[in-house]
Amino acid sequence: MTHTSHYRGRFAPTPSGPLHLGSLVAALGSYLDARAAGGQWLVRIEDSDPPRCPPGASDTILRQLNAFGLHWDEEIRWQHNRYEAYQQALDELVAKGLAYPCSCSRKQWQAFSVYPGWCHEGVSDPTKPVAWRLRSDLAKRPITWQDRLFGFQQLDPNALGDVVLKRKDQLWAYQLAVVVDDADQGITDIVRGYDLLDNTPWQGQLQEALGLPIPRYLHLPLVVTHDGQKLSKQNLAPALAEDPAGIRQQLFKALQLLDQAPPDTLAQESPETQLRWAMAHWSVERLVANAHRRY
Repeated sequence: MTHTSHYRGRFAPTPSGPLHLGSLVAALGSYLDARAAGGQWLVRIEDSDPPRCPPGASDTILRQLNAFGLHWDEEIRWQHNRYEAYQQALDELVAKGLAYPCSCSRKQWQAFSVYPGWCHEGVSDPTKPVAWRLRSDLAKRPITWQDRLFGFQQLDPNALGDVVLKRKDQLWAYQLAVVVDDADQGITDIVRGYDLLDNTPWQGQLQEALGLPIPRYLHLPLVVTHDGQKLSKQNLAPALAEDPAGIRQQLFKALQLLDQAPPDTLAQESPETQLRWAMAHWSVERLVANAHRRY
């Protein structure tokens, strides 16, 4: 396992489709924070859920990042090659009494706001396939951290329910995979969208339970449409432009959405020139601590 005191950041998209403006803001924020600190910036493709990952989507994402001048250090990490590491972590949690098999379906507990823990003392229906869940009530709680933009945070993961670590179809769930990979890659700083802020408590429990380092967190305001809808692939957000004029315009727009106040003249400059300016002027203090940013 890699451990370093040097800044190591990452951008970790799920290849469910091409990048859009919202994902560019997240990628750019993490890139600038790493580069301004003189650190390394890695790219990890979170493809642990193959049904969500159409053929060619990963190649499109990597091409887009390169087109916008967001060049990464080290080889790309692919989650589909990491299943053995995830199983080892799950085995450790099971041995500590912090993970358990669960046969319940969402339909069974849909009347409850969170999963009520019916399989805590044994699988409710041994004839059905099981998922593996985290015993949030037995892991460290509450989880506290100092977000670099939104300040002190305190959440009790038990109030959010026992998160799934491995699904009934044997695919690995996001929470466990991301924690294992961040630690293995020596990630010191996580810069990502505000929509993932409430994932941090579960990840904090897993980091504590597995004895892993706790990274610093910076959650960026989420880019939403004028009617407040999150920009996402599910909402058919348009893919990033790949023509030179479109790249310049969207990179400049992303800098504005990150509250970096780029001068108007920068909009006509190349991605390289825009990024040089942005790295020299990057300031988290300029960011406004609102959950959403309309564009």
